[in-house]
Amino acid sequence: MADLKTRLKNDLTVAMKARETVTAGALRMALTAVTNEEVSGKQARELSDDEVVKVLSREAKKRKEAAEAFDGAGRAEKADLERQELAVLEAYLPAQLGDDELASIVDKAYDAVAAQLGEAPGQKQMGQVMKAVNAEVAGRAEGGRVAAAVKSKLTS
Repeated sequence: MADLKTRLKNDLTVAMKARETVTAGALRMALTAVTNEEVSGKQARELSDDEVVKVLSREAKKRKEAAEAFDGAGRAEKADLERQELAVLEAYLPAQLGDDELASIVDKAYDAVAAQLGEAPGQKQMGQVMKAVNAEVAGRAEGGRVAAAVKSKLTS
């Protein structure tokens, strides 16, 4: 079993014993998402830690979007609950890259694609640059931030 999944289960047990309802609820939802991912497809499989991190990232994004939606609808108490659950999930995610670090990764990927093509990549090669950046970033930055950084590099 993946170390991260084991840690989630152990932390859920601790949260339940301590009667921390928000933490327990967030961990239950995260473990359910992981289990659903494991049994999706034609054959059940065990997720690696990297795959568990991707599932947790997806769940964290859902919490962030839900909090914004609740704020927009004037439901502050629900928005606060979503933010608390987001904080619980973020404790299990790798630290997010800063703008400078992301820019340097984008620069390296841009240079690598340029060397491969023999010319400076343009908008048509955005997919190639994104692929190289995403391989390096590996869940430490949101896709929207990565896409914006790549797009600004390609248009400059």
